[in-house]
Amino acid sequence: MATKRDYYDILGISKAASAEEIKRAYRKLAMEHHPDKHGGDDVKFKELGEAYETLKDPQKKAGYDQFGHAGAQGNPFGGGGGGGQQYASGFDFNVAGFDFSDILNQFMGGQGQRQSGPQRGRDLEVGITIDFHEAVFGVEKSVTLSLDDACGHCNGNGAEPGTSLKTCPTCNGAGQVTRVQQTILGAIQQTAPCNTCRARGKVPEKPCTTCHGNGIVRRERTIKVNVPAGVDDGATMRLTGNGAAPQGGGTKGDLYIQIRVRADKRFERHERDIHSRAGVGMAEAALGTEIPVETVDGAVKVKVPAGTQSGRIIRLSGRGVPGLNGRGRGDHLVHMTVETPTKLSPKQRQLLEDFAAEGPKKGFFKK
Repeated sequence: MATKRDYYDILGISKAASAEEIKRAYRKLAMEHHPDKHGGDDVKFKELGEAYETLKDPQKKAGYDQFGHAGAQGNPFGGGGGGGQQYASGFDFNVAGFDFSDILNQFMGGQGQRQSGPQRGRDLEVGITIDFHEAVFGVEKSVTLSLDDACGHCNGNGAEPGTSLKTCPTCNGAGQVTRVQQTILGAIQQTAPCNTCRARGKVPEKPCTTCHGNGIVRRERTIKVNVPAGVDDGATMRLTGNGAAPQGGGTKGDLYIQIRVRADKRFERHERDIHSRAGVGMAEAALGTEIPVETVDGAVKVKVPAGTQSGRIIRLSGRGVPGLNGRGRGDHLVHMTVETPTKLSPKQRQLLEDFAAEGPKKGFFKK
């Protein structure tokens, strides 16, 4: 059986992607690969639909994140809803419509279930693009996000100011409830997060009039990002505590900043060194000269030694990219090209002929 591709890879997103980012990625790729469109791909289109149907559903997404493709179908050990997964022993994992993953989940201590108490908010990811020069010397950027943030009216606890939280009457503060299910093996006890308090163990006496007891509100927030000098294209920065806030209070998630660096046609970067090209005429190359060369620090004068050949590299020490630890800089390497004229005046031609006549004696190169 062919191995299914990762749903996040199919949509080109990270596991920290929000519901809106998942939807946006799906719509873009679905339009690109729609079978009715010229150049569309029916297989890819169906693959995109399958990935989106799983990741847009919080419950299916949670199962997929923990157990992969099997978890997305509600059975982390394989098999689906119908006849179940048949194993080599001949045992059918689903019997009479009962999912034995419930039993194994109980035996394994309820892995994947939330515990009572403060929760942690979701991690978020956003991309920013900076110039080559900004990547070399660092820059401060502002990023505006639409995210779940702690409600300012109740400070994130979900209770109207002046009131307090009380023990959840459903779970008695445990944050989870226990139910007994009759199976062919007898009574099975299973625990699950409490829906009344959302696994917190406490509920507000009077829900906040702004967030209605959730403890979070959707708002735009602008965050300043200090991009360090020497950062490279594709780098990721982590801003702790700048992600989404959880319901009912707790620790905010983290914000991951994906760095993209615009190319600069004048320069090319290799780790901490910067490379560029410069050209001189053949007379200047033969006699030696001084030329201006553009660097990230501005134009500098560079001495071209007499007899310079095409391909020669002139190194400008300390004019490259700073180290991320703040220690030293790389070099700037200038790749020289000797330019041969294609059009000559009569006088230039005569001078070159005279120069050639002064060269090696006739017959020096044997046929």
